[in-house]
Amino acid sequence: MRIIAGVAKGRTLGNVAGATRPTSDRAREAIFSSLLSEFGDFLGLHVLDLFGGSGAIGLEALSRGATLVHVVEKDAEAQATIERNYELVNKNKPAGKFHLYSMSVQRFVSDSPKDNYHIVYIDPPYDFVETEIQEILIKLDKGAFLKADALIAVERTAKRSQFSWPSGFTAMRERNYGQAAIFYGNYTPENG
Repeated sequence: MRIIAGVAKGRTLGNVAGATRPTSDRAREAIFSSLLSEFGDFLGLHVLDLFGGSGAIGLEALSRGATLVHVVEKDAEAQATIERNYELVNKNKPAGKFHLYSMSVQRFVSDSPKDNYHIVYIDPPYDFVETEIQEILIKLDKGAFLKADALIAVERTAKRSQFSWPSGFTAMRERNYGQAAIFYGNYTPENG
């Protein structure tokens, strides 16, 4: 697993043995191509990576110029991996700020918002129940975590045929990459 582009391009990242299912380089490259087509570049963007695992998604965004990257991960071994991976990326002096929140995603979204995000990546374990993901999205909406028209990407197993977005979100597209399916949606607040 490596950083694909930006100031830390080519850096090899560590993985969490057995505890997480990393997003493949191919899937990450496709995800970031989609994000680039939406935003043009990452300068000035605030990114939230939920269920961070190795931190590869958030660190890729940081390498590409995101102004602020927050990663949320509760597993202690994964947290240690994220910290080591951040130190590797930080050697290339990315311009943005990075912070790891060592807590559950449910706790993070139940607290007051840490920022308003342009991009949110949600990659729970594949056995995570869809209604729990929908509840996280509802809390992101109600808790004012999201900028208007924020882009949300939810990774699920490709064995799932669909993902149902709750009120306040509009489905955009779905892409399959091997065992992973990425469901893209826009934040469309009812009062916005």
